[in-house]
Amino acid sequence: MLKDITIGQFFPGDTVVHRLDPRIKLILTVVYIVAIFLAKSFVSYAVMLAALSAVTALSAVKPRTILRGMKPVVIVIIMTAILNIFFTQGDPIFKLWILRPTWQGLRTAFFMMLRIIMLITGTFLLTYTTSPIALTDGLESLLSPLKKIRLPVHELAMMMSIALRFIPTLIEETDKIMSAQKARGADFETGRLLERARAMLPLLVPLFVSAFRRADELAVAMESRCYHGGEGRTRMKKLKTSGRDYAALCIGAALVAGVAVLGHRGL
Repeated sequence: MLKDITIGQFFPGDTVVHRLDPRIKLILTVVYIVAIFLAKSFVSYAVMLAALSAVTALSAVKPRTILRGMKPVVIVIIMTAILNIFFTQGDPIFKLWILRPTWQGLRTAFFMMLRIIMLITGTFLLTYTTSPIALTDGLESLLSPLKKIRLPVHELAMMMSIALRFIPTLIEETDKIMSAQKARGADFETGRLLERARAMLPLLVPLFVSAFRRADELAVAMESRCYHGGEGRTRMKKLKTSGRDYAALCIGAALVAGVAVLGHRGL
């Protein structure tokens, strides 16, 4: 299960999506999220699904990789659907004791599940096609106006990028610790929920020790390379916006406008 968590991973490539400016990709991700929340009907969601499918095809990311990353949140998606089906007021489908699913709840559950899946897929595509360094530079560039109010933009962007980058590393470390514990007779898969949660406690100490050790090694490596923050820092590769970036931005704006119009007309 832990190996299925792919958020934070970067898959190098030379596709149109990979070559987009990271600032544009961050803006388009926000635009995409706004468009999803504006979608209210089957037509709106069909448009959003078509756009997401097109971006996925252009990025050359295998659907199998995205589906594998969805496994850890399947329970959350199912629970969300069940709660919406049984606790949304409306016309009942059937009545069985205290269970009273409604047609309105079924519709809401379908849209909610679709929304969660599309949100996760969109964020996956951002991290899959953008390196951590490019994400840091893009985020810092977008937040640079906040420097006028003395906000440590570079440090914030660096911390977010490092945290995102270390998610796969810590997951791999957790998997190694679990394998070592299983080899010594630990059992993480049987018993009641409370017993299984208690069995996970021995993982926390070595995991925290490993995390602090890696953080210390990273700090030493940055200091040995004379890192001293964002002030006066130069970049080997400067971010440049090209025609395809502006075209992608226009397509994103048109998508939001189209979904908003469909929602206004009740389609």
